[in-house]
Amino acid sequence: MSKEVDHSSMSHEEHHEHSHHHKMDDKGHESHHDHHNHSEGMDHSSHMGNLKQKFFISLILSIPIILLSPMMGKQLPFQFTFEGSDWLVLILASILFFYGGMPFLKGAKMELAAKNPAMMTLISLGISVAYVYSVYAFIANNLLNSPTHVMDFFWELATLILIMLLGHWIEMNAVSNAGNALQKMAELLPNLATVVLEDGRTKEVSLKEVQVGQKVLVKAGEKVPTDGVIIEGQTSINESMVTGESKDVVKSIHDNVIGGSVNGSGAVTIEVTGTGESGYLSQVMELVGNAQKEKSRVESLSDRVAKMLFYVALVVGLAAFIIWYWLTKDLNIALERMVTVLIIACPHALGLAIPLVTAKSTSLGAKNGLLIKNRQALEVAKKVDVIMMDKTGTLTEGNFAVNEYLTFSSNHTNEDVLSLMAALEQNSSHPLSVGVLKKMSELKLSPPLATDITNLPGIGMEGTVNNQDVKIVSVSYMRQQKIGFDEKQFDELSSKGNSVSFLLVDNKNVGLVAQGDQIKSEAKEMINNLLSQGIKPVMLTGDNAQVAKVVAKQLGIEAVHAELMPEDKEKIVKEYKDKGLVVMMVGDGVNDAPGLVRADIGVAIGAGTDVAIDSADVILVKSNPFDILHFLSLSKNTQRKMVQNLWWGAGYNILAIPLAAGVAAGIGIILSPAVGAILMSFSTVIVAINAMLLRIKE
Repeated sequence: MSKEVDHSSMSHEEHHEHSHHHKMDDKGHESHHDHHNHSEGMDHSSHMGNLKQKFFISLILSIPIILLSPMMGKQLPFQFTFEGSDWLVLILASILFFYGGMPFLKGAKMELAAKNPAMMTLISLGISVAYVYSVYAFIANNLLNSPTHVMDFFWELATLILIMLLGHWIEMNAVSNAGNALQKMAELLPNLATVVLEDGRTKEVSLKEVQVGQKVLVKAGEKVPTDGVIIEGQTSINESMVTGESKDVVKSIHDNVIGGSVNGSGAVTIEVTGTGESGYLSQVMELVGNAQKEKSRVESLSDRVAKMLFYVALVVGLAAFIIWYWLTKDLNIALERMVTVLIIACPHALGLAIPLVTAKSTSLGAKNGLLIKNRQALEVAKKVDVIMMDKTGTLTEGNFAVNEYLTFSSNHTNEDVLSLMAALEQNSSHPLSVGVLKKMSELKLSPPLATDITNLPGIGMEGTVNNQDVKIVSVSYMRQQKIGFDEKQFDELSSKGNSVSFLLVDNKNVGLVAQGDQIKSEAKEMINNLLSQGIKPVMLTGDNAQVAKVVAKQLGIEAVHAELMPEDKEKIVKEYKDKGLVVMMVGDGVNDAPGLVRADIGVAIGAGTDVAIDSADVILVKSNPFDILHFLSLSKNTQRKMVQNLWWGAGYNILAIPLAAGVAAGIGIILSPAVGAILMSFSTVIVAINAMLLRIKE
């Protein structure tokens, strides 16, 4: 499990060290969805068919019902009937109830099994009561020839199912489906490995057949199939798909490699140290799988309102039935009052109140570089206490850049020092070499020609330039060879998080180049803004503590956790959550994935790995830390719109439910079902207009 590069002391031949694997719990990897919120309930139920398809088929079934049956007992101008039309309505409504209503009925079953009735249960109550009572009305009117006409609710059943399906379709369409992070991790490994046999021959075998202790040849450009130790050859390896670090890492004999990383230009033979369940990726997958299972989701606002309405409607509906039957001794009147209460309690606007805001919010976010995969994140964000951030790639650029280049010789200029280093480094892919060559390009300088270039293991590089012996060396070489340099200057540069390389010409110290990872320009302002909002920023990094503290101090972050492995990051997130704090985590690598899943809100930096992106609830497409603030602002405004819409969508029940129950019947005021339907339509229009007015900054 790779630590990030130690910037303060890394020479050209010093590498990542991979610690021993830690054993984790033995649990499966299946993804968990919280059954308690209705949007995820829809995820489960949508296995029965595409919501879009369900909506359009339901629409076709509903049109004849809307044309042939009255709206809460009132004939509308466009409606008509004919001989046998009642039977047609009954058949179509029955198909619609079981086909279009099934996602809600299944969702309600899950909610009730979890003893947590919410949106699905409220919708199911409304459509079930409407359907059952309407079937009773049909039997009474057509088969039993009831002396008084019993009003049916087929019209309400059809429109309720249609609008609820539309709302959930809008919502699921707006929020992108989370990819399978575990599947993406598994895809990092190749299917085949080239095993080196005892007699030196090679054989391609399935990855499943590779065992610990075997020797495997990894050719240039291939993916490393397993964890291992290099026993032959030298190369540079890109571990960005695994660690999130963008730098290639030079690897030679005795260095560790991680399965899933990509080999550079050299061929190496490795001895397998971990494969299958014992490999690094498998262990990270286990962490992600376990965190997904345990990740608790805050109950959505609409579900809390729906739960309250469910209980209110049930109590008031039953009370209305008992009281009206006691007063009138007429079963039909008592049933009609109860059914009116239960149907009015499930307003059409409530089904659209949140989806319309979510749709507007996600499209607004996407236009501003914020992809919201889990709408719950928008509701949780306003409660965030702590934001944990990976250092490299999130707060810093993740690329080395030359900060200082100095000469100590009267025969060389500062630019000469840079040029001589660049002469040796032209054909190297080492991250420090890339930084020097990039600086040369910026200054529009051309390096001189170097010959006889060789790598000096553990030291740096050597070559001949203009008949002079030129070396790039580390501070440890300078000390071992007792070559003089300014210790105070070195300490000052390295304490700023720089990696310092010295230039020797004919074994004399003529200069140095200091390189460091650049802090993103927006990071400081973002941290200050978080602090002003009372949110605590925490840095999590695999880098060494000295560099981490330097970066944290420059940014104004007090809480720093350094030299971490993936399970450490996930453990720290859990520790903060166990204290009752709401945690957001921002990261970009596979090693961040367990923490992203464990956090209340996981935010992936867009330039990160597919695995990090698939583990997250929100993606910052532009990799700009300032977008964290934009997300918090969008969340705050979205939440406000949601609350407003819920008041418009469900608030009128405060008046409508008691009136539907007949509390004011004594003074001649009783809410007719038709007036209730008009109020519903009015609140639906207001909800739609209000959702469209959402902005990121208000």
